[in-house]
Amino acid sequence: MITLHHVQYGRSFRVLWLIEEIGVDVFGGLDLREYTIGDRSMRDSDLPRLSPAIRIPAIACDGLEMSESGAIVELLTERHAPDLTRAADHPERPAFLQWLHYAETMASLIEQLNLQMVFLRPPAKPSPIVIKLNVARLRGTLAGLEARLGHQGWLLPGGFSGADIMLGFNLFAAPYYVDMAAFPKLLAYKARMEARPAYQRAVAREGPQRFYDKPFYPVPED
Repeated sequence: MITLHHVQYGRSFRVLWLIEEIGVDVFGGLDLREYTIGDRSMRDSDLPRLSPAIRIPAIACDGLEMSESGAIVELLTERHAPDLTRAADHPERPAFLQWLHYAETMASLIEQLNLQMVFLRPPAKPSPIVIKLNVARLRGTLAGLEARLGHQGWLLPGGFSGADIMLGFNLFAAPYYVDMAAFPKLLAYKARMEARPAYQRAVAREGPQRFYDKPFYPVPED
């Protein structure tokens, strides 16, 4: 059985979705251990031994213990879903790796916005300048993705891969901070992800979204 240390709609959603794409039965079942950010549940669990930063995701399966979503996606696709990765000698390998890590460039900006707009509590106040800068940078990463996506269905010409799974988490979160109307290709891309049965099974395991309490977070006024 594979154990996944998880926070609802956090980066660990990538791994949850991937496990569903591979098939839970391949691992002999799934032990989903969910935490709440802000309490001591992570520190009081087995997570500190698995994750040096005490952050999700982390997995344990048949002696394998790992953290970091990109590394987990790369290894699990290589071991269990070769159609979702690109081998070292595959011509799409460089693009696969680039998009895999581009996802973290985007996610780091989302994380900063989450910290400022969701986690920060009074009397602390978010910085309008910092928020405006990070929203602009996030919009720029989305624009770059929109331009590169072109008219193909997935990031790689060869079809759906772990790189799409890595970016799927971002495209769930980005609309809370960026008006996506300017990115019709990304909206269609997101809809294709959401139509995948494995994605739907992962969402069903998580239940209704509980992280964001607003449909959109505008840049605060000075």
